[in-house]
Amino acid sequence: MTNETGSKPRQAKWRNHAVNVLLFIVVVVGIRAWQQRDMISGTAPVLRGVTLTGQPYILPAHPAQPVLVHFWGTWCPICRTEQSSIAAIAHDHPNIITVAMQSGKPEEVARYMHEQGIDFPVVNDADGAISNAWGVHAVPASFIIAPDGKIHFIEVGYTTGVGLRLRLWLAGII
Repeated sequence: MTNETGSKPRQAKWRNHAVNVLLFIVVVVGIRAWQQRDMISGTAPVLRGVTLTGQPYILPAHPAQPVLVHFWGTWCPICRTEQSSIAAIAHDHPNIITVAMQSGKPEEVARYMHEQGIDFPVVNDADGAISNAWGVHAVPASFIIAPDGKIHFIEVGYTTGVGLRLRLWLAGII
């Protein structure tokens, strides 16, 4: 008799844990869907501009390797937390371009990068035109473009360096 009564509270406890986990998953998926509501998918749109070093940049329609397109802002604390991972990926992976979204004049963005000790390719999007074309309303936002020119992964919010590297690798083999 004690086994039956002892197992019922245990079952209720596990059921409560399962409901809480399910509720957490639903909330996270809902937030991600809301954050990504206007973001483009399918074929990557045109991305062209001039990097802070003065080099013209055009996103290839069919890149030889997967490309990480990363939107960030100097005013974004989460971007600041993630920037060392982006810099490390840029050091190891040549196909990365970042877009400084509404972060001021090129000189201001360059000064910020120098102060932070970071060095990765940046196209300045002072007026938000590039961000709007990609449907980016929240940063950090990362797009992984596969060699077929299609967007395979979209991430909004903090993403680990390992997670981005894994997505780049997957985009190259899918």
